[in-house]
Amino acid sequence: MSEGSVSASKVRLLTAAILLGTFLVPVNSTMITVGLGTISHSFGETLAQTSWIITIYLIVMAATQPVAGKLGDIFGYKRMFLTGIALSLAGAVLCAFAFNLPSMIVFRSMQALGGALALPSGTALIRHAVPKEQMASVFGLFGLLMGLGAAVGPLAGSFLIEAWGWQAIFWINLPFLLASFLAALFVMPATPTRKTPVDLLGSLYLALGLSLIVLFITHAETIHWWSVLLLLGCLVLFFFREKGIPHPLIEFGLFRSRSYRSANLAVLTSNFIMYGTILVLPLLLQERGVDLRMIGTLMFVYSLAMSFSSWLGGQLSKKLGHAKMIGLAFGVQLLSALLYLGFAQQVAIWYIACALLIGGLGSGAGLPAMQTASLEAVSPEKTGVASGVFSTFRYMGSMVASALTSLMLGSLFYVMIGVAVAGMLLALQMKNADQQKALSPHEPA
Repeated sequence: MSEGSVSASKVRLLTAAILLGTFLVPVNSTMITVGLGTISHSFGETLAQTSWIITIYLIVMAATQPVAGKLGDIFGYKRMFLTGIALSLAGAVLCAFAFNLPSMIVFRSMQALGGALALPSGTALIRHAVPKEQMASVFGLFGLLMGLGAAVGPLAGSFLIEAWGWQAIFWINLPFLLASFLAALFVMPATPTRKTPVDLLGSLYLALGLSLIVLFITHAETIHWWSVLLLLGCLVLFFFREKGIPHPLIEFGLFRSRSYRSANLAVLTSNFIMYGTILVLPLLLQERGVDLRMIGTLMFVYSLAMSFSSWLGGQLSKKLGHAKMIGLAFGVQLLSALLYLGFAQQVAIWYIACALLIGGLGSGAGLPAMQTASLEAVSPEKTGVASGVFSTFRYMGSMVASALTSLMLGSLFYVMIGVAVAGMLLALQMKNADQQKALSPHEPA
Protein backbone atom coordinates (compact mmCIF):
# COMPACT_ATOMS: atom_id res chain seq x y z
CA MET A 1 0.00 0.00 0.00
CA SER A 2 1.42 3.33 -0.96
CA GLU A 3 1.62 6.23 1.40
CA GLY A 4 -1.30 8.59 1.22
CA SER A 5 -3.65 5.94 -0.26
CA VAL A 6 -6.04 6.33 2.67
CA SER A 7 -8.55 9.18 2.63
CA ALA A 8 -8.14 12.07 5.09
CA SER A 9 -11.18 11.04 7.16
CA LYS A 10 -9.97 7.44 7.37
CA VAL A 11 -6.50 8.65 8.35
CA ARG A 12 -8.05 10.47 11.31
CA LEU A 13 -10.09 7.41 12.34
CA LEU A 14 -7.07 5.15 11.86
CA THR A 15 -4.90 7.43 13.97
CA ALA A 16 -7.57 7.54 16.69
CA ALA A 17 -7.83 3.73 16.73
CA ILE A 18 -4.06 3.32 17.04
CA LEU A 19 -3.64 6.01 19.68
CA LEU A 20 -6.58 4.70 21.71
CA GLY A 21 -5.01 1.25 21.95
CA THR A 22 -1.38 2.24 22.44
CA PHE A 23 -2.23 5.01 24.94
CA LEU A 24 -2.93 2.29 27.51
CA VAL A 25 0.62 0.86 27.34
CA PRO A 26 2.18 3.66 29.48
CA VAL A 27 -1.01 3.93 31.57
CA ASN A 28 -0.80 0.26 32.54
CA SER A 29 2.93 0.60 33.11
CA THR A 30 2.58 3.36 35.72
CA MET A 31 -0.95 2.82 37.09
CA ILE A 32 0.02 -0.48 38.71
CA THR A 33 2.64 1.21 40.92
CA VAL A 34 0.03 2.73 43.25
CA GLY A 35 -1.75 -0.62 43.54
CA LEU A 36 1.19 -2.78 44.64
CA GLY A 37 0.50 -2.31 48.36
CA THR A 38 -3.18 -3.21 48.02
CA ILE A 39 -2.48 -6.20 45.78
CA SER A 40 0.28 -7.52 48.07
CA HIS A 41 -2.10 -7.29 51.05
CA SER A 42 -4.86 -9.01 49.09
CA PHE A 43 -2.63 -11.94 48.10
CA GLY A 44 -0.78 -12.11 51.43
CA GLU A 45 2.60 -11.51 49.77
CA THR A 46 5.45 -9.14 50.57
CA LEU A 47 5.86 -5.91 48.60
CA ALA A 48 9.18 -7.18 47.18
CA GLN A 49 7.48 -10.30 45.81
CA THR A 50 4.57 -8.31 44.41
CA SER A 51 6.98 -5.99 42.57
CA TRP A 52 7.43 -8.84 40.07
CA ILE A 53 4.13 -7.66 38.58
CA ILE A 54 6.01 -4.57 37.37
CA THR A 55 9.21 -6.46 36.48
CA ILE A 56 7.43 -9.01 34.29
CA TYR A 57 5.71 -6.21 32.36
CA LEU A 58 9.08 -4.58 31.62
CA ILE A 59 10.67 -7.89 30.64
CA VAL A 60 7.94 -8.86 28.17
CA MET A 61 7.71 -5.36 26.66
CA ALA A 62 11.48 -5.06 26.17
CA ALA A 63 12.11 -8.63 25.03
CA THR A 64 9.32 -9.09 22.50
CA GLN A 65 9.02 -5.77 20.63
CA PRO A 66 11.73 -6.47 18.01
CA VAL A 67 10.13 -9.89 17.40
CA ALA A 68 6.67 -8.30 17.30
CA GLY A 69 7.84 -5.72 14.76
CA LYS A 70 9.20 -8.48 12.52
CA LEU A 71 5.92 -10.40 12.80
CA GLY A 72 4.08 -7.28 11.63
CA ASP A 73 6.36 -7.08 8.58
CA ILE A 74 5.63 -10.73 7.76
CA PHE A 75 1.94 -11.21 8.63
CA GLY A 76 0.63 -7.68 8.17
CA TYR A 77 0.40 -4.80 10.62
CA LYS A 78 -3.39 -4.82 10.88
CA ARG A 79 -3.47 -8.48 11.88
CA MET A 80 -0.74 -8.04 14.50
CA PHE A 81 -2.27 -4.84 15.87
CA LEU A 82 -5.67 -6.53 16.31
CA THR A 83 -3.99 -9.58 17.87
CA GLY A 84 -2.15 -7.32 20.30
CA ILE A 85 -5.28 -5.42 21.31
CA ALA A 86 -7.18 -8.71 21.78
CA LEU A 87 -4.39 -10.12 23.97
CA SER A 88 -4.28 -6.91 26.04
CA LEU A 89 -8.04 -7.11 26.51
CA ALA A 90 -7.93 -10.77 27.57
CA GLY A 91 -4.95 -10.11 29.87
CA ALA A 92 -6.70 -7.18 31.59
CA VAL A 93 -9.86 -9.25 32.24
CA LEU A 94 -7.85 -12.20 33.58
CA CYS A 95 -5.76 -9.87 35.81
CA ALA A 96 -8.99 -8.63 37.39
CA PHE A 97 -9.86 -12.26 38.24
CA ALA A 98 -6.32 -13.19 39.42
CA PHE A 99 -6.53 -15.33 42.58
CA ASN A 100 -2.87 -15.29 43.67
CA LEU A 101 0.47 -13.71 42.76
CA PRO A 102 1.64 -16.39 40.24
CA SER A 103 -1.64 -16.11 38.31
CA MET A 104 -1.37 -12.31 38.33
CA ILE A 105 2.19 -12.52 36.94
CA VAL A 106 1.06 -14.86 34.13
CA PHE A 107 -1.94 -12.69 33.20
CA ARG A 108 0.13 -9.51 33.45
CA SER A 109 2.60 -11.11 30.99
CA MET A 110 -0.27 -11.63 28.56
CA GLN A 111 -1.29 -7.98 28.93
CA ALA A 112 2.30 -6.85 28.25
CA LEU A 113 2.61 -9.19 25.25
CA GLY A 114 -0.50 -7.60 23.77
CA GLY A 115 0.99 -4.14 24.18
CA ALA A 116 4.30 -5.29 22.68
CA LEU A 117 2.51 -6.66 19.60
CA ALA A 118 0.28 -3.61 19.12
CA LEU A 119 2.84 -0.84 19.59
CA PRO A 120 5.30 -1.47 16.69
CA SER A 121 2.51 -2.47 14.29
CA GLY A 122 0.56 0.66 15.22
CA THR A 123 3.52 2.95 14.49
CA ALA A 124 4.27 1.01 11.29
CA LEU A 125 0.68 1.56 10.13
CA ILE A 126 1.12 5.28 10.66
CA ARG A 127 4.16 5.12 8.34
CA HIS A 128 2.13 3.34 5.66
CA ALA A 129 -1.18 5.23 5.85
CA VAL A 130 -0.25 8.78 6.83
CA PRO A 131 1.23 11.14 4.19
CA LYS A 132 4.92 11.83 4.78
CA GLU A 133 4.39 15.54 5.45
CA GLN A 134 1.91 14.73 8.26
CA MET A 135 3.90 11.93 9.89
CA ALA A 136 5.87 14.09 12.35
CA SER A 137 2.63 15.76 13.50
CA VAL A 138 0.96 12.39 14.09
CA PHE A 139 3.97 11.12 16.02
CA GLY A 140 3.87 14.37 18.00
CA LEU A 141 0.29 13.60 19.00
CA PHE A 142 1.39 10.02 19.69
CA GLY A 143 4.10 11.29 22.05
CA LEU A 144 1.64 13.69 23.69
CA LEU A 145 -0.76 10.88 24.58
CA MET A 146 2.00 8.46 25.63
CA GLY A 147 3.38 11.11 27.98
CA LEU A 148 -0.05 11.93 29.34
CA GLY A 149 -0.69 8.23 29.83
CA ALA A 150 2.43 7.86 31.98
CA ALA A 151 1.50 10.99 33.95
CA VAL A 152 -2.17 10.19 34.44
CA GLY A 153 -1.59 6.50 35.32
CA PRO A 154 -0.76 6.87 39.06
CA LEU A 155 -3.42 9.55 39.57
CA ALA A 156 -6.14 7.49 37.85
CA GLY A 157 -4.97 4.33 39.59
CA SER A 158 -5.22 5.83 43.08
CA PHE A 159 -8.76 7.07 42.39
CA LEU A 160 -9.93 3.75 40.92
CA ILE A 161 -8.43 1.65 43.74
CA GLU A 162 -9.92 3.88 46.42
CA ALA A 163 -13.36 3.75 44.80
CA TRP A 164 -13.65 0.14 43.59
CA GLY A 165 -10.55 -1.82 44.65
CA TRP A 166 -7.41 -2.90 42.75
CA GLN A 167 -9.45 -4.85 40.18
CA ALA A 168 -10.71 -1.53 38.78
CA ILE A 169 -7.28 -0.64 37.33
CA PHE A 170 -7.71 -3.59 34.98
CA TRP A 171 -11.42 -3.21 34.22
CA ILE A 172 -10.84 0.38 33.07
CA ASN A 173 -8.96 -1.03 30.05
CA LEU A 174 -12.05 -2.67 28.57
CA PRO A 175 -13.96 0.27 27.01
CA PHE A 176 -10.80 1.77 25.49
CA LEU A 177 -9.50 -1.52 24.08
CA LEU A 178 -12.90 -2.54 22.71
CA ALA A 179 -13.28 0.84 20.97
CA SER A 180 -9.74 0.57 19.56
CA PHE A 181 -10.31 -2.99 18.33
CA LEU A 182 -13.62 -2.22 16.60
CA ALA A 183 -12.33 1.00 15.02
CA ALA A 184 -9.18 -0.75 13.79
CA LEU A 185 -11.19 -3.72 12.48
CA PHE A 186 -13.34 -1.58 10.18
CA VAL A 187 -11.03 1.36 9.36
CA MET A 188 -7.51 -0.05 9.32
CA PRO A 189 -6.27 -0.95 5.82
CA ALA A 190 -4.70 -4.30 5.12
CA THR A 191 -0.96 -4.14 4.51
CA PRO A 192 1.12 -6.49 2.34
CA THR A 193 2.29 -9.75 3.87
CA ARG A 194 5.57 -11.48 3.09
CA LYS A 195 6.18 -15.22 2.90
CA THR A 196 9.29 -15.03 5.04
CA PRO A 197 10.13 -17.59 7.76
CA VAL A 198 10.19 -16.41 11.36
CA ASP A 199 13.59 -16.88 13.01
CA LEU A 200 12.36 -18.72 16.11
CA LEU A 201 15.83 -19.61 17.41
CA GLY A 202 17.08 -16.05 17.00
CA SER A 203 13.91 -14.79 18.70
CA LEU A 204 14.61 -17.08 21.65
CA TYR A 205 18.23 -15.88 21.98
CA LEU A 206 17.17 -12.22 21.83
CA ALA A 207 14.22 -12.57 24.21
CA LEU A 208 16.32 -14.44 26.78
CA GLY A 209 19.19 -11.94 26.49
CA LEU A 210 16.94 -8.88 26.89
CA SER A 211 15.07 -10.56 29.76
CA LEU A 212 18.34 -11.12 31.61
CA ILE A 213 19.35 -7.48 31.08
CA VAL A 214 16.05 -6.31 32.61
CA LEU A 215 16.46 -8.75 35.51
CA PHE A 216 20.00 -7.55 36.22
CA ILE A 217 18.80 -3.95 36.29
CA THR A 218 15.63 -4.43 38.34
CA HIS A 219 16.77 -7.30 40.63
CA ALA A 220 20.49 -7.11 41.34
CA GLU A 221 20.32 -10.37 43.33
CA THR A 222 19.94 -12.26 40.02
CA ILE A 223 23.48 -11.30 38.95
CA HIS A 224 25.77 -14.33 39.27
CA TRP A 225 28.78 -15.51 37.27
CA TRP A 226 26.66 -18.13 35.50
CA SER A 227 23.81 -15.70 34.68
CA VAL A 228 26.30 -13.19 33.22
CA LEU A 229 27.84 -15.97 31.11
CA LEU A 230 24.34 -16.96 29.98
CA LEU A 231 23.64 -13.38 28.92
CA LEU A 232 26.90 -13.09 26.97
CA GLY A 233 26.25 -16.46 25.37
CA CYS A 234 22.75 -15.42 24.25
CA LEU A 235 24.01 -12.18 22.73
CA VAL A 236 26.92 -13.86 20.91
CA LEU A 237 24.70 -16.66 19.61
CA PHE A 238 22.09 -14.13 18.47
CA PHE A 239 24.67 -12.03 16.62
CA PHE A 240 26.18 -14.94 14.70
CA ARG A 241 22.75 -16.45 14.07
CA GLU A 242 21.47 -13.24 12.49
CA LYS A 243 24.62 -12.81 10.40
CA GLY A 244 24.31 -16.31 8.96
CA ILE A 245 20.66 -16.63 7.87
CA PRO A 246 18.93 -15.13 4.79
CA HIS A 247 15.98 -13.63 6.70
CA PRO A 248 17.30 -12.33 10.06
CA LEU A 249 15.12 -11.04 12.86
CA ILE A 250 17.15 -7.81 13.02
CA GLU A 251 19.14 -6.77 9.98
CA PHE A 252 22.34 -5.28 11.36
CA GLY A 253 22.87 -3.71 7.97
CA LEU A 254 20.17 -1.17 8.87
CA PHE A 255 22.60 0.34 11.38
CA ARG A 256 24.95 1.28 8.55
CA SER A 257 22.60 4.19 7.94
CA ARG A 258 23.80 7.07 10.11
CA SER A 259 20.28 8.49 10.28
CA TYR A 260 18.82 5.21 11.52
CA ARG A 261 21.67 4.55 13.94
CA SER A 262 21.63 8.09 15.33
CA ALA A 263 17.84 8.17 15.73
CA ASN A 264 17.87 4.98 17.82
CA LEU A 265 20.80 6.10 19.95
CA ALA A 266 19.12 9.50 20.36
CA VAL A 267 15.96 7.99 21.84
CA LEU A 268 18.07 5.87 24.20
CA THR A 269 19.96 8.92 25.48
CA SER A 270 16.81 11.08 25.67
CA ASN A 271 14.93 8.43 27.64
CA PHE A 272 17.92 8.05 29.96
CA ILE A 273 17.64 11.73 30.91
CA MET A 274 13.86 11.59 31.17
CA TYR A 275 13.73 8.46 33.31
CA GLY A 276 16.65 9.62 35.46
CA THR A 277 14.73 12.81 36.22
CA ILE A 278 11.55 10.91 37.13
CA LEU A 279 13.46 8.56 39.45
CA VAL A 280 15.99 10.88 41.10
CA LEU A 281 13.93 14.00 41.78
CA PRO A 282 11.30 12.41 44.05
CA LEU A 283 14.04 10.71 46.11
CA LEU A 284 16.01 13.94 46.55
CA LEU A 285 12.90 15.96 47.40
CA GLN A 286 11.77 13.39 49.97
CA GLU A 287 15.18 13.66 51.64
CA ARG A 288 14.59 17.43 51.86
CA GLY A 289 11.26 16.82 53.61
CA VAL A 290 9.12 18.11 50.73
CA ASP A 291 5.45 17.11 51.07
CA LEU A 292 4.49 14.09 48.94
CA ARG A 293 1.57 15.94 47.36
CA MET A 294 3.93 18.73 46.34
CA ILE A 295 6.34 16.19 44.86
CA GLY A 296 3.47 14.65 42.90
CA THR A 297 2.44 18.08 41.62
CA LEU A 298 5.99 18.92 40.54
CA MET A 299 6.39 15.64 38.66
CA PHE A 300 3.02 16.17 37.00
CA VAL A 301 4.32 19.55 35.78
CA TYR A 302 7.28 17.71 34.25
CA SER A 303 5.08 15.08 32.56
CA LEU A 304 2.60 17.66 31.30
CA ALA A 305 5.42 19.78 29.80
CA MET A 306 6.88 16.67 28.16
CA SER A 307 3.52 15.73 26.64
CA PHE A 308 2.84 19.24 25.31
CA SER A 309 6.34 19.63 23.87
CA SER A 310 6.05 16.28 22.12
CA TRP A 311 3.05 17.58 20.20
CA LEU A 312 4.81 20.91 19.57
CA GLY A 313 7.99 19.12 18.48
CA GLY A 314 6.01 17.23 15.87
CA GLN A 315 4.79 20.54 14.41
CA LEU A 316 8.22 22.22 14.49
CA SER A 317 10.02 19.19 13.06
CA LYS A 318 8.30 19.76 9.71
CA LYS A 319 9.76 23.29 9.55
CA LEU A 320 13.18 22.82 11.14
CA GLY A 321 13.96 19.29 9.99
CA HIS A 322 14.49 16.23 12.20
CA ALA A 323 18.16 16.80 12.98
CA LYS A 324 17.74 20.43 14.07
CA MET A 325 14.70 19.54 16.19
CA ILE A 326 16.58 16.76 17.95
CA GLY A 327 19.61 19.00 18.53
CA LEU A 328 17.37 21.73 19.96
CA ALA A 329 15.67 19.22 22.27
CA PHE A 330 19.00 17.98 23.63
CA GLY A 331 20.13 21.59 24.09
CA VAL A 332 17.08 22.21 26.30
CA GLN A 333 17.77 18.97 28.19
CA LEU A 334 21.36 20.12 28.74
CA LEU A 335 20.06 23.39 30.21
CA SER A 336 17.70 21.51 32.52
CA ALA A 337 20.47 19.16 33.70
CA LEU A 338 22.63 22.18 34.55
CA LEU A 339 19.72 23.64 36.51
CA TYR A 340 19.31 20.31 38.36
CA LEU A 341 22.82 20.81 39.81
CA GLY A 342 21.29 23.61 41.88
CA PHE A 343 19.28 20.99 43.78
CA ALA A 344 22.45 20.24 45.75
CA GLN A 345 21.58 23.41 47.70
CA GLN A 346 18.36 24.37 49.42
CA VAL A 347 16.35 25.99 46.63
CA ALA A 348 12.84 27.39 46.42
CA ILE A 349 9.92 25.38 45.03
CA TRP A 350 9.58 27.82 42.11
CA TYR A 351 13.18 27.04 41.07
CA ILE A 352 12.46 23.29 41.11
CA ALA A 353 9.24 23.82 39.15
CA CYS A 354 11.01 25.92 36.50
CA ALA A 355 13.83 23.40 36.13
CA LEU A 356 11.34 20.55 35.74
CA LEU A 357 9.26 22.56 33.29
CA ILE A 358 12.35 23.11 31.11
CA GLY A 359 13.36 19.46 31.53
CA GLY A 360 9.93 18.26 30.44
CA LEU A 361 9.99 20.50 27.37
CA GLY A 362 13.38 19.10 26.35
CA SER A 363 12.42 15.46 26.99
CA GLY A 364 9.36 15.56 24.76
CA ALA A 365 10.35 17.92 21.94
CA GLY A 366 12.67 15.60 20.04
CA LEU A 367 10.74 12.32 20.28
CA PRO A 368 8.54 12.75 17.16
CA ALA A 369 11.57 13.68 15.06
CA MET A 370 13.52 10.66 16.37
CA GLN A 371 10.64 8.29 15.59
CA THR A 372 10.05 9.76 12.13
CA ALA A 373 13.76 9.81 11.23
CA SER A 374 14.13 6.18 12.29
CA LEU A 375 11.26 5.05 10.07
CA GLU A 376 12.18 7.20 7.08
CA ALA A 377 15.68 5.68 7.07
CA VAL A 378 14.35 2.18 6.23
CA SER A 379 12.34 0.78 3.33
CA PRO A 380 8.55 0.46 3.90
CA GLU A 381 8.61 -3.35 4.13
CA LYS A 382 11.01 -3.11 7.13
CA THR A 383 8.93 -0.56 9.05
CA GLY A 384 7.69 -3.06 11.64
CA VAL A 385 11.07 -4.32 12.75
CA ALA A 386 12.41 -0.73 12.73
CA SER A 387 9.57 0.32 15.06
CA GLY A 388 10.26 -2.62 17.37
CA VAL A 389 13.99 -1.85 17.55
CA PHE A 390 13.22 1.83 18.25
CA SER A 391 10.92 0.85 21.14
CA THR A 392 13.59 -1.48 22.55
CA PHE A 393 16.24 1.27 22.47
CA ARG A 394 13.74 3.52 24.24
CA TYR A 395 13.22 0.93 27.00
CA MET A 396 16.96 0.33 27.35
CA GLY A 397 17.58 4.01 28.05
CA SER A 398 14.98 3.91 30.82
CA MET A 399 16.43 0.77 32.35
CA VAL A 400 20.04 2.03 32.33
CA ALA A 401 18.85 5.15 34.16
CA SER A 402 17.02 2.95 36.65
CA ALA A 403 20.17 0.95 37.34
CA LEU A 404 22.43 4.01 37.74
CA THR A 405 19.94 5.76 40.05
CA SER A 406 20.63 3.32 42.86
CA LEU A 407 24.39 3.32 42.22
CA MET A 408 25.09 7.05 41.90
CA LEU A 409 22.07 9.00 43.10
CA GLY A 410 24.01 12.10 44.09
CA SER A 411 26.02 12.44 40.88
CA LEU A 412 23.54 11.28 38.22
CA PHE A 413 22.94 14.88 37.12
CA TYR A 414 26.57 15.10 35.95
CA VAL A 415 26.00 11.97 33.84
CA MET A 416 22.87 13.59 32.39
CA ILE A 417 24.95 16.59 31.28
CA GLY A 418 27.38 14.31 29.44
CA VAL A 419 24.52 12.31 27.89
CA ALA A 420 22.81 15.53 26.69
CA VAL A 421 26.05 16.64 25.01
CA ALA A 422 26.31 13.20 23.38
CA GLY A 423 22.74 13.65 22.14
CA MET A 424 23.65 16.96 20.50
CA LEU A 425 26.55 15.22 18.73
CA LEU A 426 24.15 12.54 17.50
CA ALA A 427 21.89 15.27 16.09
CA LEU A 428 24.92 16.74 14.30
CA GLN A 429 25.64 13.31 12.81
CA MET A 430 22.05 13.14 11.55
CA LYS A 431 22.35 16.60 10.01
CA ASN A 432 25.54 15.58 8.19
CA ALA A 433 23.84 12.39 7.00
CA ASP A 434 20.88 14.40 5.67
CA GLN A 435 23.24 16.74 3.80
CA GLN A 436 25.13 13.79 2.34
CA LYS A 437 21.86 12.19 1.23
CA ALA A 438 20.77 15.43 -0.43
CA LEU A 439 24.04 15.49 -2.39
CA SER A 440 23.99 11.78 -3.22
CA PRO A 441 20.31 10.69 -3.06
CA HIS A 442 21.02 7.17 -4.34
CA GLU A 443 23.59 6.36 -1.65
CA PRO A 444 22.57 5.28 1.88
CA ALA A 445 23.31 7.94 4.49
